[in-house]
Amino acid sequence: MIQNKTIKAIDAIQEAQKIAFAPFVFQAVIAMRKLKIMELIFNQRKKGGISAKDIAKELSISKYGVKVLLEIAESSDVVYKTEENNYFLTTIGYFLTYNETVNVNINFTQEVCYKGLFHLTEAIKTGNPEGLKELGNWATIYEGLSQLEPEQQKSWFEFDHHYSDDIFGDALQEVYKLNPKKLYDIGGNTGKFAVKCCQNNDDVNVTIFDLPGQLSKALLNAETNGLSERINGFEIDWLSKNPKIPQGADVIWMCQFLDCFSKKEILKVLNTCQAAMDANTRLIIIETYTDRQRFENARFALEATSLYFTVMANGNSKMYQASEIMKVVEKAGLEIEKDLPLGEYHSMFICKKAV
Repeated sequence: MIQNKTIKAIDAIQEAQKIAFAPFVFQAVIAMRKLKIMELIFNQRKKGGISAKDIAKELSISKYGVKVLLEIAESSDVVYKTEENNYFLTTIGYFLTYNETVNVNINFTQEVCYKGLFHLTEAIKTGNPEGLKELGNWATIYEGLSQLEPEQQKSWFEFDHHYSDDIFGDALQEVYKLNPKKLYDIGGNTGKFAVKCCQNNDDVNVTIFDLPGQLSKALLNAETNGLSERINGFEIDWLSKNPKIPQGADVIWMCQFLDCFSKKEILKVLNTCQAAMDANTRLIIIETYTDRQRFENARFALEATSLYFTVMANGNSKMYQASEIMKVVEKAGLEIEKDLPLGEYHSMFICKKAV
């Protein structure tokens, strides 16, 4: 991270200019990806690169259009030009084109967030997701997930799943150690976890708690996988005045769920879960915490995601620090029995009722 005391004025103005024109660079990269310019340049790397003229000819785009994109891309270290005026991707350009995590983040930013971010100032002032109107007329994005345009919905779910799917295997090992017969999946989304949970353990049955739109998708997924007898659903709106879940679960699971709520709302969720628990029930909370990231770029991505919650999702939640959630857990009358790292980004809290 750049510190004021170590950066020269000439470097500071350069960084400031990059921020000032950041949307231009971002949209240029989007255009180059969609027009297949990045892909074509990469494919020509073993042939000495490719000229702007040949890119235009190969892709049936005007040379003017190719040039304006390449010029800003070169200034932004996305491509570089040889003395023969042929272009190659830089390492940055390569990651912008082929890195899975970067791709997921770019698509999410472009399809879900970009237009809405224009309303960020208004959202900060009102505490409401003022940018959401660019997608539809809902109080929160969760109400509208099942109604998003196909490309928007695809980008949203790919973003959400990318940061959770990889840890399901390790997480389930901890779940199975608890020998659950009945598991509650809070915020089950498309039912991916519920299906995986049942496919790998014949003894467990899952109840998914979610909004009607997501719940219908999850139950359809369960049916498609032949698991309708072991996966059922319960409609719930956690923002309602007095949400309740029934007693009887061995494990209550929530993954990347609490970051969708303000601290006050998180306390209500946890209080509701605590009321449904007995001494043997375990509550599992999995989140990506900003203060537990090994790499600066991961923390940066999470803090950027907080602005998505501010302007698009609900207006009042964020990516939290672990210490913040720990305090709410304690306030809800719960105790963290295990605190485990999961994968590159996540932490797992296994909680029980406090004595």
